[in-house]
Amino acid sequence: MPLVLPVSDHEALSRAAEALRRGELIVLPTDTVYGVAAWPWSEAALARLYAAKGRPQEKAMPVLVGEKAHLARVASDLPPCARCLAARFWPGALTLVVPKHPDLPERLSPSQTVGVRMPDHPAALALLRLTGPLAVTSANLSGRPPARTAAEAAAQLGNAVALILDAGPAPGGQPSTVVDCTTTPPRVLRPGPVAAAEVARCVENCE
Repeated sequence: MPLVLPVSDHEALSRAAEALRRGELIVLPTDTVYGVAAWPWSEAALARLYAAKGRPQEKAMPVLVGEKAHLARVASDLPPCARCLAARFWPGALTLVVPKHPDLPERLSPSQTVGVRMPDHPAALALLRLTGPLAVTSANLSGRPPARTAAEAAAQLGNAVALILDAGPAPGGQPSTVVDCTTTPPRVLRPGPVAAAEVARCVENCE
């Protein structure tokens, strides 16, 4: 079984970062649900992530960032609405679909777009500021309910992950709202904690 470390352990984040750089998978807490993470520029790590979840290859993997400045490493030609929405709702439960940076592997996203989010969770942000952007998706088998605790993630993913960061129950429990910022007007692809009306209001004020 994977190593489970409380986020209060002074070595937890550095050990998680080392595992990721070796191409292994780790589980981390976020403000919505627990996520399973991989190094986004490693084809082998991404393949491991798809296999661990049983996720269809044509389904893109989202990316989490710890700072708005990291957006430039995963996205290109950011639409103005994406900048406005990030300024208003990040860190938070809003994923923005934006043009993908050409350096990102096709395995991460077979299309020309990528979903990006900055989570509102201290442990997740601390890890992301240590590692830079990470490919992160919900820590569950495809088609199963998202994991709200480290134990639920371990039960579903087992030995597919090297390490699990345990921060207690995820405070949100609901996956993020997803907004496609490459269309005019932006379109809500998945409802979530950030209401569509709030998204529309922010975009209107941006114009």
